[in-house]
Amino acid sequence: MQEFKITGQVPIQGEITPQGNKNEALPILCAALLNANEVTLRNVPNIKDIQKLIEILEFLGAKVEYLSQSKNDLKINTVEVIESRLSDELSKQIRGSVTLLAPILARMGSVYLPRPGGDKIGRRRVDTHLMALEALGAKVEVFHEGYQLDATILKGANILLDEASVTGTENAVMAASVANGITKIENAACEPHVQGLCNFLVKQGVKIEGIGSNVLTIYGLGSHKKLKSVEHTIGPDYLEIGSFISMAALTGGALTIKNVNRDDLRMIRQVFRKMGIEFTYRDDNLITDLILAPDQSLTMGTDVHGEIAKIDDAPWPAFPADLISIAIVTATQCKGTILFHEKMFESRLYFTDKLVSMGAKIVLCDPHRALVIGPTQLFSAKLSSPDIRAGMALVIAALAAEGESVIQNIIQVDRGYEKMDERLTKLGAKIERRDTK
Repeated sequence: MQEFKITGQVPIQGEITPQGNKNEALPILCAALLNANEVTLRNVPNIKDIQKLIEILEFLGAKVEYLSQSKNDLKINTVEVIESRLSDELSKQIRGSVTLLAPILARMGSVYLPRPGGDKIGRRRVDTHLMALEALGAKVEVFHEGYQLDATILKGANILLDEASVTGTENAVMAASVANGITKIENAACEPHVQGLCNFLVKQGVKIEGIGSNVLTIYGLGSHKKLKSVEHTIGPDYLEIGSFISMAALTGGALTIKNVNRDDLRMIRQVFRKMGIEFTYRDDNLITDLILAPDQSLTMGTDVHGEIAKIDDAPWPAFPADLISIAIVTATQCKGTILFHEKMFESRLYFTDKLVSMGAKIVLCDPHRALVIGPTQLFSAKLSSPDIRAGMALVIAALAAEGESVIQNIIQVDRGYEKMDERLTKLGAKIERRDTK
């Protein structure tokens, strides 16, 4: 096991390029199993969750070749996919294994998925996945320990998802891409990583209409054998970008974040403005540099009649649930009061007790709502990371706190963020990775 030792109140400043989007890379790696030709992926984040998924792909028979020393570029060959049953041990270590359902089913006609693992942030349904694949022709059997799906042939269908599930949408799109006929998916998720997966499939010859909207129409190719060889670059991780904005603002640093996608940050920018944090762009291009000046006001706004403002998450293009933890720790250093409403996961906000132990004034109203009163001086503490996003929130808290903090269980941070200690050190942070005794 390893931990971070962090000395706080040192400005985070300089230039940084965000890693590739973890939530785009995971389903695209899964989708590579659909294609019996060669798939080349670039800007793949070299993080624990990606490493685990690559282990699963190799277990299934895929061959993975790294094209760069950083392991951010790789080539995948899936001609010899021979397994339809996922490894219990591997799949339970990563939630992203759920998006292997569709590609394995399409390639092999059968798939068995053990109940997937991942962050302990509340109940995470698979009902939407199973309903969508059943609509496309799969026979579904549910067991306590996993799911068995069989399909002689996949046929296009009209599907209304019972929720705008990101991974449910991704499974439906992958299966529909090689099904016979046309599939219409309504109430589809449209996050940037869903768009990335759709564009990846379009490059292989699939026609998809409505990318970026809640209604997708997929013209199935009828067979996975019709997919063309493809090269695809993973887009920038807007969740990591939001984390860098927070840590620079809370430590008073001047930061330039290279090669961001402006469209990914529209609602994120609005939420940071509510907390007195503003940033600009280098130019008017879609892909440009984000510039954050020092000495942000860090003053929380109110609604038009002076009521306490609220920040809540919802499906895209609303504020992403995975940034709620980051926004909460940011608010502890801002003047004023703000209410957070996390609608998706009933256990995500429990990490706030760790911020309270550092001096934050937070009232956890119920499992989904937290009231933050700021600013408060944060003090050093010894803490353990409960999940990926809360782990990053604790790193940010330690960077803003007075004194020397220790963050344990940092495998949670490593699951989602590439070499965060090395990259923060280049931005001036006093952070050290060390083995626990």
